[in-house]
Amino acid sequence: MEEQARGSNFIDPATGKISITKVFGEDLAVLLAGKISPVYKQFESKAFVRETKELVLDKTYTQRVEIIADLLKKYLPSDYAKSIQILMKILGPENEFETGMFTNFYWLMPVSKFVEKYGLDDFSISIQAIEEITKRSTGEYAIRPFARKYPKKTLAVCIKWAKSKNFHLRRLASEGLRPKLPWAPKLEIWTENPQPIFNLLELLREDEVRFVKKSVANHLRDWSKVNPKEAEHVITLWSKSKNENTKWIIKHATR
Repeated sequence: MEEQARGSNFIDPATGKISITKVFGEDLAVLLAGKISPVYKQFESKAFVRETKELVLDKTYTQRVEIIADLLKKYLPSDYAKSIQILMKILGPENEFETGMFTNFYWLMPVSKFVEKYGLDDFSISIQAIEEITKRSTGEYAIRPFARKYPKKTLAVCIKWAKSKNFHLRRLASEGLRPKLPWAPKLEIWTENPQPIFNLLELLREDEVRFVKKSVANHLRDWSKVNPKEAEHVITLWSKSKNENTKWIIKHATR
């Protein structure tokens, strides 16, 4: 993990691996407070860290992420737009690597959850925030409530992302709209008529970046379970392609 993962106190002695639940606790609150307080002088760092430490006991990592997001809501300005301005200032440089939420910039997960929970009534501000978060970590969960409430607007944004030069945004265009994304409620908007999503994936079917290709393959595999008939039609069509990247996607989607 980036930054704080260097500490040996994150290693589970039983497994020798980084303890996810330990990372998402007091240590993460300290890290976030250290980033926020210089750009928002009124941030009550000690109270934020203390409450985090108390509330995350015996909680899973997903519960911990949500708790920290809720505490960000408590200790940041009540105005959502002002809070987002502050959070966008702590993002740091973009992630150059093909890594997801458990590696570089893992500490942004509560920030993404903050947008997911509290930004639904501010589409433009939130979409811009998700775009910036994704360039470092991932917005694949944050985007889903917006897809439910604003399906046409969100799909249009995802089509734009699918054409982006930034591979993190191209991946999000696929990953965020998967009908069966792990650890997320099903996205059933396009279950009966997935053609708009297949049109989106068409833009990515020859992508050269493995990070993107893997998402598209997983996305197609989701559809083979949700709407097998329509998925089979797309897979059959793509199977005729001589493009090596498309072949890779089909192989991994159907294995």
